[in-house]
Amino acid sequence: MSDSYSGEVCAVARALIGAVVRHGETAGVIVETEAYHESEPACHAHIGRTPRTLTLFGPPGRAYVYRSYGVHAMLNAVAEPDGIAAAVLIRALQPCDGIELMRARRGRERLEELCSGPGKLTQALGIGLVHNGVDLDAGPVTISLPGGPPPDIVVSRRIGITKAVDLPWRFSVRGSRFVSRGGARVAASVSRSAR
Repeated sequence: MSDSYSGEVCAVARALIGAVVRHGETAGVIVETEAYHESEPACHAHIGRTPRTLTLFGPPGRAYVYRSYGVHAMLNAVAEPDGIAAAVLIRALQPCDGIELMRARRGRERLEELCSGPGKLTQALGIGLVHNGVDLDAGPVTISLPGGPPPDIVVSRRIGITKAVDLPWRFSVRGSRFVSRGGARVAASVSRSAR
């Protein structure tokens, strides 16, 4: 399945909507993603190869997991051919398996609060820096591509960054109550401005 990740990063980010992320007994359906590419300054690899970014330059279909602000682990799927640094940030999931374990890990009851952000979903699924570089086919963290008709997808600007903020590289399921809260507001404003 790694061939599925070797395409252009925005196409991969769109294609991952509806896929299932699984780790152990917990899993969720991807409802929000963002694309990052070495050619733009919001991508970690924009500065070149460093110990932190080596996974981004590696083969597609690997997990790139990093810590944001020293607190939250962030799960990304490496995309594009080997040697080109690009990845898809998994921003939000709709929980589907292991919900009670997710609630215990997150200390939250409401289903919408379990995985509605990239740091929340890794906490809920027990994903950490130890998973950086793992094969997303072989696991232990896996992504199963969706079957059936594609969901209705909203395209908007990425959130939570200060560089290249105008690129329309965020993809989310229209009307999903599981997307990150800031993301829902940005998508709504982009949709209104496009009319």
